[in-house]
Amino acid sequence: MKSVCVYCGSNPGRQEAYSDAARDLARSLVDRNIRLVYGGASVGIMGQVADTVLQLGGQAVGVIPEALVRREVAHKHLTELHVTQSMHERKTLMAELSDGFIALPGGIGTLEELFEIWTWAQLGLHRKPCGLLNIAGYFDSLTTFLDHAVAEQFIKQPHHSMLLVERDPEALLNRFGSYQPPAVTKWVEEDET
Repeated sequence: MKSVCVYCGSNPGRQEAYSDAARDLARSLVDRNIRLVYGGASVGIMGQVADTVLQLGGQAVGVIPEALVRREVAHKHLTELHVTQSMHERKTLMAELSDGFIALPGGIGTLEELFEIWTWAQLGLHRKPCGLLNIAGYFDSLTTFLDHAVAEQFIKQPHHSMLLVERDPEALLNRFGSYQPPAVTKWVEEDET
């Protein structure tokens, strides 16, 4: 694994634990010589993970749409900064540059990016691991809801298991290293069409 995309908030959140986790993940990435790919901002958890990677001598690649360069305060000291024309182009480039995807605590954009890349994995558009770093129980309600969606038969268990959930970055990256996507040949049964 050479590059990991990190989806996370452009705000720091209420708890210091979120910032601590961003820095811990950054250290784990640098220790493993894994390049950070992220949304390109200098603020919030996004800025903290990038700043820590850079301070430790790692590589940080930002991808940000032109419309958000000023609004999100594009990071000016990255290894690389790609400015795209649209959000769709941003997400596509981030996916192309990455060997796996991790969501730290964040808002609507973080969740949207995570669910899109996980959907692409479900559809077989990529075979890369997707994970949640569940800091201070931030994603507890989400994981409970996903279990409910499985019980209600809207998500198949093999697809649910594609989303790796851990509280520690080392544990999550270890699981990424041994990840094998499930061998699910279809997602709709013939009698469901």
